[in-house]
Parts: sequence; structure tokens; C-alpha cells
Amino acid sequence: MSLKIRLSRGGAKKRPFYRIVVADSRSPRDGRYIEKIGTFNPLLPRDSEDRIQLDTDRVKHWLSNGALPTDRVLRFLDAEGLMKREPRNNPEKAKPGKKRLEREEAKRAAGEEKAAAAEAEKEAAKQAEADKEAADAAAAAEAEASEEATDEVAAEEAKEASE
Repeated sequence: MSLKIRLSRGGAKKRPFYRIVVADSRSPRDGRYIEKIGTFNPLLPRDSEDRIQLDTDRVKHWLSNGALPTDRVLRFLDAEGLMKREPRNNPEKAKPGKKRLEREEAKRAAGEEKAAAAEAEKEAAKQAEADKEAADAAAAAEAEASEEATDEVAAEEAKEASE
């Protein structure tokens, strides 16, 4: 018979309350158990003394008889100093999923396209500004040239009139 130290759920809907029990591993979660050795109330604050209550003598007894705690109960026993739980590290779990990666890639590509379009628009605006300045300079040069030409014509006419 394989023994487990595990949680057995009680309490109303959305109001969980757990008994920490020693049970045969084949029996249902909330079914028959051998002995109740503590309680766990997750609704209480983490620093509350009543959140986890364990009968440490009975826990030691059942551990010496070969009972294996579940991961959650092992956390409680580690906090009490009865057993040592090795921390787990699963870096794959923290990686985003395939769809999220696709969405982020599409968003990044759209951002790059938008930035390229804004850059092209800025270049076009600069080019239009340069063209406008060149056209203004050409118009000013043409106006100045026509003004000089009229001045030369007027000077020649004055010279001819004086002769």
C-alpha cells in the first residue's frame, strides 16, 4: 500500500478549505483517508498562524513509515523544517507561445513599415522643401536678371538720349 500525504478539499464553492491527510494513493482526493494530520486555509493571509496547522509528531511518524508528500504538502513541510524541497527551474515554461511570438513578429514588422513610411514621408517633405527653395531661388534670380536687363536697357536709352 502506497501512502501519500496530500490535501483533501472541503468547504463551499469558491471558499476552499483543505485537510492535510494521510491516504492510500489509490483512494479519491476527497475520499477515504487514514488520518487527518493538519489543515490548510488558503483564504487567510500568508502571515496568519491559522493558515497552516500541522501535527508535526504525526507527520514525522508517517514519513518514517514511508508516506510521500505531494508537492504542495512538501512546501508546507519545508516551511516547517521537516523536509527539504529542491526549488524547480523550468525556463521553458516562461517562454511565450507560438501564436504570441507570431503576433509580436507581425507587430514589429508593422512598426518597421510604419517607421519606414514615416522616414520616406520625411524625405519627401525635405525634397519638396528643397525643390521649393530651388524654385524660389530660380524665380528670384530670374526676377533679378530681368531687373538688371531693364536697368541695362534704361541705361542704354539714357546714353543714346544723351548723345
